[in-house]
Amino acid sequence: MFRYRIYPTKAQIIVLADTLELCRWTYNETLALRKNAWEFEQENIGYYESKKMLPGWKVIKPELKNVHSQVLQDVVKRVDLAFQAFFRRCNDGENPGYPRFKGKNRYDSITYTQSGFQLQDNKLWLSKIGAIKVKLHRPIVGDIKRLTIRRTCTGKWFVSFLVDTDVQQTIPLTGQSVGVDVGIKSFLTLSNGQDIPNPRFFVTEENTLAKAQRKLSKAVKGSPEWKKALRIVEHIHERIANKRQDFVHKVSLELVRAYDLIVFEDLNIKGMLRNHCLAKHIADVSWNKLINITTYKAEWAGKHVELVNPGNTSQMCSGCGQIVRKDLSERTHKCPFCSLVQDRDQNAAINILRLGLQSVAQKA
Repeated sequence: MFRYRIYPTKAQIIVLADTLELCRWTYNETLALRKNAWEFEQENIGYYESKKMLPGWKVIKPELKNVHSQVLQDVVKRVDLAFQAFFRRCNDGENPGYPRFKGKNRYDSITYTQSGFQLQDNKLWLSKIGAIKVKLHRPIVGDIKRLTIRRTCTGKWFVSFLVDTDVQQTIPLTGQSVGVDVGIKSFLTLSNGQDIPNPRFFVTEENTLAKAQRKLSKAVKGSPEWKKALRIVEHIHERIANKRQDFVHKVSLELVRAYDLIVFEDLNIKGMLRNHCLAKHIADVSWNKLINITTYKAEWAGKHVELVNPGNTSQMCSGCGQIVRKDLSERTHKCPFCSLVQDRDQNAAINILRLGLQSVAQKA
């Protein structure tokens, strides 16, 4: 996936906004069709049956003709994917929420699946919209299969190209392996003792965000003051997200460049977020994002990420293998059996690496 900033004109922004609104209408109509068919007739309508409704909807709502046909078909597909995810989670014993209707300004992306777009130099031509200036800050590698136009909450526009390529990133193998212990005090600690501090992007912006949110809460909803305050809050959230994304990308690239095998704990982050004392800090460090980004970069570079069971990685002594119980507040591992004294996180990272090497050997 390659993502770039685009700069539509004022007229194109109006067309894009109208397209998003028409797609939102189609999404809600599709959802209502499937919901009512089941509730009133006990009939399960799938993707292809829903897609056949599009020509009739274009008669009822002629504005839909201003949207590329494949964009509308993708909207129907999104509803189908939402139902697939709902039923899959039900079968897994979960209690998921039923697919919901999209409210105003809650639909922010459109997708051209096969055709209707063309990229030439620094211009992106889109069917029904026209040629839009795009900032190609790096070349696209591979054949473009589909693209998605997305509007951020602050009004910026981006295009993401999904490409098919056999080209791997040229990062030389090092023959090195590392265990990674993610944390809150330190963003991560490596088994070789290297420590990367936690930048705490949300915490550092928390006071600024709270001040902006207080102004927003005091303003009359819908007033010019409220809209201005809302934009400030959205900009702060976007700034935090951009800083976090940039930091994670840089750290993951450093790991992939330095190591051929990178071992993380397979953490239940969703369950850990139920701890109200630590939820804010756990969400701020983006462990899941780090693991996902490192995984795909490692695959692209011909390297490997392994996930291991996190059980007792912090309690087990990396020197003798004995279990040494300690509270979360104890930051130093002191083994009474082999007298090993070590930083708690480094001790865990060494255990993680050992488990990862064992797992890879068993799969070989």
